[in-house]
Amino acid sequence: MATGSSLSRLRVLIAEDQYLMREGTRRLLAEVPGVEVVGEASDFDGVVAEFRRLRPDVVLMDIKMPPGHSMEGIDAAHLIKGEAPETGVVILSQHEDEGYVWALLEHGVAGYGYLHKVRVGDVEQLVRALREVAAGGSVLDPRILETLLDRRSRKPGSPVSQLTPGELDVLRLMAEGSSNSAIAAQLAIAIGTVEKRIAAVFAKLGVPEQSDLNRRVAAVLIYLRESGS
Repeated sequence: MATGSSLSRLRVLIAEDQYLMREGTRRLLAEVPGVEVVGEASDFDGVVAEFRRLRPDVVLMDIKMPPGHSMEGIDAAHLIKGEAPETGVVILSQHEDEGYVWALLEHGVAGYGYLHKVRVGDVEQLVRALREVAAGGSVLDPRILETLLDRRSRKPGSPVSQLTPGELDVLRLMAEGSSNSAIAAQLAIAIGTVEKRIAAVFAKLGVPEQSDLNRRVAAVLIYLRESGS
């Protein structure tokens, strides 16, 4: 991951009701060159107010916050994107239920991310996700994608069952926001092989190719949702 002067400054607002989690995340991000934590909030009203006051590039927030500890993060995400579509939102959750994913993506996919809370410990991956959604891309935790794919692959006649293990590996890395070159490096294969696998994934899933890698991933997720539960 490039750092420092090679990347523009990223202004982040953190919303998390647990103080230790919020403070720990703030300290981790504060050590990353090019990232500035401009504010913090602990509940729905607070994150909305701070968003309107600070207008950050991206909001990183828990899915469940006061007052109801249900889906305040998702509700706040939709409100924020409605008022400022250019603002990225990354939801952190301990839940791998796909229902939360669909609730987040029901109004669109651009500029949204959904990560498991354990990802906070991987600062490089977290910052990559924050930058991706701030730029209008989309990122889904590979654990969640794997759950969706596994469920679809068990269904008789599911297009997902046609994907090879290598194609599934590429799709999961794409969902993390990895570039073709990063996928090639991680899987120790040629970029040309990555491109062929990507083409095969979209051919088998019946998803038209688009220019933006992460929006193609988002298209696959939408396809998986619409292909049945």
